[in-house]
Amino acid sequence: MGTTILLSPPAVFIIVLLAALCFARMLSRLAYKPKEPSKSLTKAYSCGEEMPSHMIQPDYSQFFPFIFYFTMLHVVALIVATVPVATIETSVIAVVYILGAIIGLFVLYRR
Repeated sequence: MGTTILLSPPAVFIIVLLAALCFARMLSRLAYKPKEPSKSLTKAYSCGEEMPSHMIQPDYSQFFPFIFYFTMLHVVALIVATVPVATIETSVIAVVYILGAIIGLFVLYRR
């Protein structure tokens, strides 16, 4: 009974967490530490350029249709691939999903 408690998921998680913390503590002694902290360590870095002072708000409006397109096609592919073809009734489910995806794509890309 004593060894089965150590193999339970919460006990294994705690043991691995403690081992990782001890390992990180030992390796932190080998890490480089500058003698005096630099002011540039607290500034944001953006590929060697200064960060703008205003908030950047990208426009994703053209990106969302592609997200929905690939999500719909992946879900349809998953359903169609996992539907058993043993009977006609189950094949109808695959056809309904395909038709639903076609209608969804028409709705998604309507102008």
